Amino acid sequence: MSSGKPPARHFSMIRGFHLADFFTLANAACGTASVFLAMSYMASQSLSQLWLALALGPAALVFDVLDGRIARWRNAHSALGRELDSLADIVSFGVGPAALGFAAGLQGGWDVLLLIYFVCCGVSRLARFNVTAETLSAGSDKVAYFEGTPIPTSLLLTGVLAVCAGQGALGAELFGGVWAVGPWQLHPLALLFGLSGTAMISKTLRIPKF
Repeated sequence: MSSGKPPARHFSMIRGFHLADFFTLANAACGTASVFLAMSYMASQSLSQLWLALALGPAALVFDVLDGRIARWRNAHSALGRELDSLADIVSFGVGPAALGFAAGLQGGWDVLLLIYFVCCGVSRLARFNVTAETLSAGSDKVAYFEGTPIPTSLLLTGVLAVCAGQGALGAELFGGVWAVGPWQLHPLALLFGLSGTAMISKTLRIPKF
């Protein structure tokens, strides 16, 4: 007969978390909420929801910075923490900005392909970092430089979308207008997502990590 108490093994994963991991999860929570708010904005056209979605990107970055500093302060690095960090980053700085771009009006066929390309580049960049981090760290507790731009640089794209929102340049009024290219439409603004994705997977760009 059951005692009514949950097996201890149900809590084994939580016990394996370090303090920094909860900040990483807060990063992921911000990114997820941003995606939900972007979808809500598309349904309601409420600018307050869009502004909150845009603001959650910088909030995710704050948690992303704090989790690394706390891990170094407590000397609590782990493989789980590294994987959590990458998964959180792809939500907050990959899927999140792409969803915001789509909600803001990047909905042409070429736009969508560029947004998908951007997210795939982010996934690839984080996977490569996890594989090469030990080599790049050269025996220290952190890497000396990034190969390609770090995925949080996608917040620059979020900043561009915030400027568009502030100027009322959303939907059909997006900066740069829209082009008919073959069977689909292309907003030139979507090219920034393609450029950001390409910079992330570049092996020739080396960005010092401070």
